[in-house]
Amino acid sequence: MTKSAPVSSFIRHHYRHFNSAALIDAAQGYADLLGRGGKMFMTIAGAMSTAELGLSLAEMIRRDKVHAICCTGANLEEDVFNLVAHDHYLRIQHYRQLTPDDEESLLARGLNRVTDTCIPEEEAFRHLERKLLDAWQAADRAGERYYPHEFLYRLILAGKFKESYRIDPKESWVVAAAEKNLPMFVPGWEDSTCGNIYAAHCIKKDVRNVHAVRTGIEYMVDLADWYRRESAKAPIGFFQIGGGIAGDFPICVVPMMEQDLKMHDIQRWSYFCQISDSTTSYGSYSGAVPNEKITWGKLAVDTPKFIIESDATIVAPLIFAILLGE
Repeated sequence: MTKSAPVSSFIRHHYRHFNSAALIDAAQGYADLLGRGGKMFMTIAGAMSTAELGLSLAEMIRRDKVHAICCTGANLEEDVFNLVAHDHYLRIQHYRQLTPDDEESLLARGLNRVTDTCIPEEEAFRHLERKLLDAWQAADRAGERYYPHEFLYRLILAGKFKESYRIDPKESWVVAAAEKNLPMFVPGWEDSTCGNIYAAHCIKKDVRNVHAVRTGIEYMVDLADWYRRESAKAPIGFFQIGGGIAGDFPICVVPMMEQDLKMHDIQRWSYFCQISDSTTSYGSYSGAVPNEKITWGKLAVDTPKFIIESDATIVAPLIFAILLGE
């Protein structure tokens, strides 16, 4: 692990028990995997982009400490929303005290609330819509098809957002991913603001071919190809932030290849860590202990396994700080 700097030193000195010790152990396991030539697959659920995870994740990507990402459509778009509309965001410190009428007033002002943060509809949603619609229609006319993340990569690399940047682009993890052409998988993209917008334009016939944007099953086919190719060269770890489809979808690629494709040379995930506040309970997948995944053929008996039951907005940047030597 990288030599300790102030943040890392503080964490190592004070984080000795319970969830704090699990944080240290997980960070060390992450570093150990990279140290033996392994790669890390990261999954991002929740509203981590609105929580500005890019402040730390972007540098992790630039420093080759993340090698592929699976995220929700919301996290993909919300990092770009923040990139182009940050100055227009509104933070509500006492959001727990809002009344239904207060919430209705925010809607009337075009402010969509995510916990304590309101995303501005015009400056964020509609700004991105205008750029994406041009790209969707161009692909439609040309008979071309791209994944949701590919449309954004192309727009970013072509400089289509540069004049609208409202933060340092070095703090955007999607910009960092685009510059690295990082493998990306976005299952269930339909369940996102941009997915809804795309459906509306298909209904209005602004986009004629609904399949101009590639989605779910094709992502799984490509993920299987990526995993088989990369795991043949190096062990692959699984670092899960939150639960839901961002984690459920990609972790299944191993048993899918082994059990459904009858491949017998597939390496199981070589590291597993989940940061989640979902407690273990009956039938909860997000709250399931890692050992349960052994029964599904996702993890091996000797896979290093960590679970940190805490707030990912607090935990993830601290783990990244250790890995970055901060």
